[in-house]
Amino acid sequence: MTTTLIVIVALVIYVAVYFLYGKRIATNVAKLNPMTKTPAHRLYDGVDYVPSKWPVVFGHHFASIAGAGPIVGPIQGITWGWGAAILWIWFGNAFIGAVHDFMALVASIRYDGRSIQWVAGEVMKPRVSVIFGIFVYIAMILIIASFTNVVMNTFVGVPSVAMASILFIVIAVIIGYLLYWKKQSLVAMTVLGLVMLVAAIWFSLSNPLAAEASVWRWVLLIYIILAAALPVTILLQPRDYLNAYLLIAFLAIGGVAFLIINAPLSWPAFTHFDAVLIGGKNSPFWPTVPLVIACGSLSGFHAIVGSGTTSKMLNNEMDALRIGYGAMLTEGFLASIVIASLGAFGLQVAQKTAADVGAAGWVVLGIPQFAQAYAMGANQAFGMSLSFGTTFASLVVCAFALTSLDTTCRLGRFAWQDFWGRIVNPAGQSGGGYKFLTNKWIASIIAGGLGVYMATTGGIFSAIWAAFGAANQMLAAVALMTACVFSTKILRGGQKCWLTLIPAFFLWITVFSAMIWYVMTMSGSASPLTMGFMFVLIVLAVILLIEAISALRSGPGK
Repeated sequence: MTTTLIVIVALVIYVAVYFLYGKRIATNVAKLNPMTKTPAHRLYDGVDYVPSKWPVVFGHHFASIAGAGPIVGPIQGITWGWGAAILWIWFGNAFIGAVHDFMALVASIRYDGRSIQWVAGEVMKPRVSVIFGIFVYIAMILIIASFTNVVMNTFVGVPSVAMASILFIVIAVIIGYLLYWKKQSLVAMTVLGLVMLVAAIWFSLSNPLAAEASVWRWVLLIYIILAAALPVTILLQPRDYLNAYLLIAFLAIGGVAFLIINAPLSWPAFTHFDAVLIGGKNSPFWPTVPLVIACGSLSGFHAIVGSGTTSKMLNNEMDALRIGYGAMLTEGFLASIVIASLGAFGLQVAQKTAADVGAAGWVVLGIPQFAQAYAMGANQAFGMSLSFGTTFASLVVCAFALTSLDTTCRLGRFAWQDFWGRIVNPAGQSGGGYKFLTNKWIASIIAGGLGVYMATTGGIFSAIWAAFGAANQMLAAVALMTACVFSTKILRGGQKCWLTLIPAFFLWITVFSAMIWYVMTMSGSASPLTMGFMFVLIVLAVILLIEAISALRSGPGK
């Protein structure tokens, strides 16, 4: 197997799935209607509900769902072998992840841009929204913790990336101001933003910004609180939009590079079913693979993004397919590029041999090793310098980890507000206590503070990442169940929607088994807080499964 073959097969799979599978679901299941007014138009408020051109919304959505997940996950997952990792990426992305993302977005659009947990309370029972909301909130905290570690450690290890990332935030604010307040051309602002971004990368190479991890922890906390509470047009949307071009450039350079060089994959296709991975423990490929490889294959976080921010910005229902479905397939291609780069150069940058990942299946790879592997491919194909290529690849990881952080904190705010909106009597919602708890700044501070605190107390990184993976993938299973109930009872008049039902229950069984393995194995590797979260999530997962089955048996209608 070579890098060229991986790139070609990935492209063929994703193009075919989009046109043959995605469009069928959009027409026969979702029944998209271009004449229906979206929530962004009906409920416009200039803060969250803002109708936007589809490339801008795609940029926000793609940047938010991609994050560092489709990079960090495959970096760890290749421990089982490049073949094992990429099969899970292709299978999960095509038949579970893309369907999940698209249907969650559609369900939110049909319910005024409400969160997927709110929709669950509408199509099942009101109490489901509260239970689902608790599940979502814990998942958001774990995501913030995981990506805080990713960004913080990268900033400390590669100071030039820290400088480039801060300049990127400043550039996003400038572009947002010119685009939305000064009403400048989108094309002109895109060109200006990209030119400034390239200049920032070059500047950062000779002007790194070094600081201790404790300093970056506070900087990240302040940043995500601001990004979560401010209007989307000030920071979140322009930054995500420019981020999308950064990632597209990353994909284009990597895709073409690994297509051209046709390098053989020196990393083993399969190392060991029980490879040493999560928390330094022997981790069976099934059922634990979804705890490691999440976003590149499937991710419940995407349902929260789609129903939390994206559905409030969609200009036309027909845009849902290219944004909800297309962005997920694009993310799968990103994960494929990561596997190709590590498969070809991973052993070289790790200074190991194939024998080192044989029976033991244990080679420590991280973002620096991946960035070097990517740079080697770009160097061979285009002559890009290794220093620039490494900084560029590291910046991509950090830029999208930051995007996941700020979007997740905002979604944590939404989940917190939804939760209190459900359990507080509407007649008492004018009270001071309710207003204080649901204040956007208070809600953002609570979510951001808990996540950043857990980042420094959660235990071994691979254990925290796996806990995030468990919450994230069970969230996907529950979101798919909600989409299944929605499509069965609301869209199809009681007729089962097997395209959502089968992947939902397959995923629930797989992730639930992995969660049981986690709590039985991770003692000493994960913190008590992390283990406590896992126990709560297991109980909630069972309750939500029972509620979904009950709703499916109850017949059509609400």
